[in-house]
Amino acid sequence: MGSKNKLKRFKENETFSNVIQPTREEVIHHFPYKGKWHSFFKNNLPIVLELGCGKGEYTIALAQKNPDKNFIGIDIKGARFWRGAKTAIEEGLKNVAFIRTQIELIDFIFDQNEVDEIWITFPDPQIKYKRTKHRMTNHDFLKKYHHILKEDGVVNLKTDSEFMHGYTLGLLHGEGHEVLHASHDVYKLKSSPAEVTDTQTFYEKQYLEQDKAITYIKFKLNY
Repeated sequence: MGSKNKLKRFKENETFSNVIQPTREEVIHHFPYKGKWHSFFKNNLPIVLELGCGKGEYTIALAQKNPDKNFIGIDIKGARFWRGAKTAIEEGLKNVAFIRTQIELIDFIFDQNEVDEIWITFPDPQIKYKRTKHRMTNHDFLKKYHHILKEDGVVNLKTDSEFMHGYTLGLLHGEGHEVLHASHDVYKLKSSPAEVTDTQTFYEKQYLEQDKAITYIKFKLNY
């Protein structure tokens, strides 16, 4: 994407009522919607997050199918989720929002027990050992997810990375968490949830064209 297009999208994001772009300092010191997301959406519906949402395809698809829930996509790259934010406005989806920030700050954005469900879609597996701290299902991230999730809240991981799939399963079993569903190839397993197979992101379609298996884990955290 050219720099002109990025700048154009950044400027357009500033006009979207469903996009929030706080500075890191604003998030850490005073994020106005923490514990008060009902005031943003003007309802008390369940909250579902897509972390590392990219173009926001999953956020939009889930919001279209579930008008009884609120969906928030989070990514540091605003030029990417511009597409999702624009689509939500064009389609009149009132249950969608996007936040431009780092994923590691989510516990400053959401209060304890405020979130009902989390989706992590095609994250960078961060295979190199020195990158472990950035892996979105490492112990520290799981602790953050547990803090903001309600007692019966769940996390969904959808990825093309066998490494990420195996790493996450090993960590979940090792720490005594509850694995509700696990598949090494969601399109070959007939029992795969519809919400996993009905929506394919831009990158997922590319992976499927390369004959990569798409894996999935749904789990609850027990700390």
